Parts: sequence; C-alpha cells; structure tokens
Amino acid sequence: MSENTLSAAAAGTWTLGDLTVNRMGFGAMRLTATDRDRAVALLRRAVDLGVGHIDTAAFYFSPLRSANELINRALAPYPDGLVIATKVWPARDPSGDWWWAEPAQLRGQVEENLRQLGRDHLDLVNLRLPRSRRNGSLAEHFGALAELRDAGLVRHLGVSHVTAAQLAEAQAIAPVVCVQNPYGIGAPPEEQALLRSCGEQGVAYVPFYAIAGSGRDAGSVDLGHAALEEIARAHDATPAQVRLAWTLRQGPHVLAIPGTGDPSHLEENIAAGTLELSAEEMARLAVP
Repeated sequence: MSENTLSAAAAGTWTLGDLTVNRMGFGAMRLTATDRDRAVALLRRAVDLGVGHIDTAAFYFSPLRSANELINRALAPYPDGLVIATKVWPARDPSGDWWWAEPAQLRGQVEENLRQLGRDHLDLVNLRLPRSRRNGSLAEHFGALAELRDAGLVRHLGVSHVTAAQLAEAQAIAPVVCVQNPYGIGAPPEEQALLRSCGEQGVAYVPFYAIAGSGRDAGSVDLGHAALEEIARAHDATPAQVRLAWTLRQGPHVLAIPGTGDPSHLEENIAAGTLELSAEEMARLAVP
C-alpha cells in the first residue's frame, strides 16, 4: 500500500451504538513509555491515517506521562467522528499501586477521565472486571455505570474481561455495545464462542493482546509458530501484521486496537488492514 493510500478505512467499519468507527483503531497503553513529543506526533499521525477509535484509561500512566493527557494535548479540540473509549473499575494511586473501585467510586473514575481528556462526556466506557471476578456478578458495578450513562456523563457502555454469562447479566441492565477481552491466535474455545456470539448479537468484539498473544504486556512471542513466520514471509509482511489480519478475519464486528510508540509500527499496523489471508492460511494459523 502506498503512502498516499495508507488508511485505517481499508479494514472496513463497524457501528458502536450510533458511532461509526474504522475497524482498525489504536491502543494508547504504550504511549506512556514514549517521548512526549513523539507520542503527540504519533497520535496526530494515527488520526491523519483514519484511526477513529482510540482505547485508553486513566490508569495508563508512567512517572512522567499520562495516556489521557497525551491524547488531550495531541488531539483537542477533537475532530468530529473520533471515538475515545476508556475503562473503569481498576485504578492506580500516584505511586502506581493498584486498587479496585467500589460502585459508588465509579463516578469519580469517570470524572477523572473527563478531566484528563478535556471532555464533557465519554463516548464509550468499558467496565473492566478483575480476574478475581471471572465467575462473579458485575451487576452492582455495571448498574452504577448505567446510572452515569443515564446522567449524560457516558454515551455508550461496554464490558471487558468477561464471560458470556457476565455479558448477558450486563445486557439485562443496559445496552452493551462492545466486549473487550484478551484474544489472539490460539484463543481457547470458550473465547472463540463468545466472539461468535457477539457477532450474532451485533455487539463489537475488541481483542486486546491480539499481537502480543501469550506475551501479553511483554509483547509478541512468535518463536515456535512456524506457520506464522512462513505466512508472514509469503506476504512480505511481519508476524504482527499477520496476527492483525487474522484478527480482522474473525468477523466484521471485530475491532483491532494495536498499540505502539513507534511511528513505523503504526503504519505497519494500519497496512495490515489490507492483508488478505487465504482460507488455507487461516486454517494453518488455527493449529497451535
């Protein structure tokens, strides 16, 4: 894809409630480890290339930088059509230690995101469940978040790190426009089933760690996956691009939010939206 045609729009679009976004988005987590001016330039470049869905959180910060405040500095006043998604329930104090909010504390978390981003409302807020609640109820927290939606502080709601049962529990309280779960090549059968169910219900599925896979925060671990390496070479692509292309092929409701602090990687990620994998290649990648 040439410089003149490189665009996040190549991956197609999806609608989050009443908000249409290009399926290729951007995750802001890694920005806090990047030089400030470089991060600001990268965000502006992402939007120039058609990224209209940015995933962030107030707890994405380093001793020197906050992802939300970088987004504010780079992009405010925000262009029409830009959707910024954030998440609540987890939080970090100034020392970096983690804590988890009680339902009554979610309003404070929403207001902190509003302050950092310089917004009067949030486009999309995901309720991010702790691992300890993997089989527990989210009703009290999601109900509190739904009240903030009714109050006009939040436009749309999503859930993150949930099971199918928890998604159904949330949907009984208020509309859910997306599920944000860890997902990539080699995902377990129950997660594959949840992804398919979301598609049947018209709910966006937003994988995180789509590139990193089992590497999670440490990044991609591709050694030992011979098919991935071979397919990448056949397409003159990187393994990360193949992972993203595979992700987008999981369904038209699947949105990608790869994160990076490197401008060249940003362009490679967006270019992955045009990478076409054959049925045979998809089948090879499905084998561990």
